[in-house]
Amino acid sequence: MITLYHSPLMRSVRIYWLLEELRLPYRLETLTFTSLKSPAYKKVHPLGKVPAIQDGDLTMFESGAILEYILEKYGNGRLAPAPGTPGRAVFLQWVHFAEATAFPPIGDVVAHTFFRPEAERIPAIVVDGRTRAAAVLALLEQALVGQQYLLGAEFTAADIMMGVTLLGAKWHGLLTDAYPNVLAYMERLEQRPALRKALEGDDP
Repeated sequence: MITLYHSPLMRSVRIYWLLEELRLPYRLETLTFTSLKSPAYKKVHPLGKVPAIQDGDLTMFESGAILEYILEKYGNGRLAPAPGTPGRAVFLQWVHFAEATAFPPIGDVVAHTFFRPEAERIPAIVVDGRTRAAAVLALLEQALVGQQYLLGAEFTAADIMMGVTLLGAKWHGLLTDAYPNVLAYMERLEQRPALRKALEGDDP
């Protein structure tokens, strides 16, 4: 059984959501910010971050890598196009775009608005982050024209990756009425019971 190390409202929501969508058995280890930095947890993730999973003898971290591993081992063709197909290529594009390109500007805005001590906040980074986030959201606005989800009519795990990134944008005021397609997309995602459970944090 997979053990998921999770903290509320962090990237581990992606894996919690995925496990619920796939209806896989799992054990949830919910961690506080203090326990993330404990010596015991750093044996699981040396940087004290989430998500991490243990699956038998395997321990791994990085949300996108974990998502791909779970789909390959336990997905049975669900939530992802088949390897080698054009749809798979587009799927992988969005899976990695969500974390590598879409999330960093949001993270910069949040860090230099909320998380860093006042003396360490750099206003220019916030301005630059907002500009880069706007470019990402504009790209998604066009990508979602006439589409329910990133790959078309079918929900996939790429939407899980992107959905959690966009939740961050929404919570911090970056996702506005200027992006109606993205807002409608988020409404569809937020209606999914698996995401609601992952956000509420109930044990499996």
